[in-house]
Amino acid sequence: MKEKVSITDDELDQILLTIKENFGYDFTEYARASMLRRVLRFMDQVNLKTSAKVLEALSKDKRFFQSFLEKITVNVTEMFRDPEFYKIFREKVIPRLASYPIIKIWHAGCSSGEEIYSMAILLHEAGLLGRKKLYATDINPANLEKARKGIMPLNVMKDYTTNYIKAGGLNDFATYYTAKFDNAIISKEFRERITFSEHNLVTDQAFNEFHLICCRNVLIYFNRDLQDKVIHLFYDSLAPLGYMALGIKESLLFCSIKEKFGVVSAPAKIFRRIK
Repeated sequence: MKEKVSITDDELDQILLTIKENFGYDFTEYARASMLRRVLRFMDQVNLKTSAKVLEALSKDKRFFQSFLEKITVNVTEMFRDPEFYKIFREKVIPRLASYPIIKIWHAGCSSGEEIYSMAILLHEAGLLGRKKLYATDINPANLEKARKGIMPLNVMKDYTTNYIKAGGLNDFATYYTAKFDNAIISKEFRERITFSEHNLVTDQAFNEFHLICCRNVLIYFNRDLQDKVIHLFYDSLAPLGYMALGIKESLLFCSIKEKFGVVSAPAKIFRRIK
């Protein structure tokens, strides 16, 4: 029987502190239970049974940390995820964005790019793609490299097509990608219009003023203090009356500046800066 991996709270603290001090990535304010599960899963995958072995590997091999980062960051995503969000976004937000001569959009925590490409398709169908500046950021360099390439497994495109149709898609979804062997490659016109770069929501600052910030299904992995800090960052990064979209399981309920946002759609978790 395979030996079960376990670590104490103090040992988890030591691992996270070592990462913060040696690599500059601060996971100490991530939701505790979720972080513990991910660290244990990683240890099991690389067959390291103790925290001492993890700390030793972190101190000796930078590539080990890159592997840790790839496994520990959450990469659950899909195109047109939560189709109702995109349907409501199309109806309530797109017409407002259309009033700007240049539309600046930041997708924070973009993972491997599926949702930022979904947004690009939405803007294309509204005739706005030529007026937008799309920025997609993530903490994980491997995610960004994958996102830049716009390559996805062909076998998931059937589900993505269903999402797209439910989201109110206007065209044949297959026109937005090219099938090649077992992969689907997102059309070049979308890939070339997105700027992908590293950004750490925990430690980095605002870098532009945006009309829309999307950060969907990321905050659920942070504790309340870090959630509040990130919402402050988004507020500082939004233009007056700019929009902010969160995941359907996320809210501003415990945010210290929730009164500075108006609710555009409660079910879709779309908000607007009002102060």
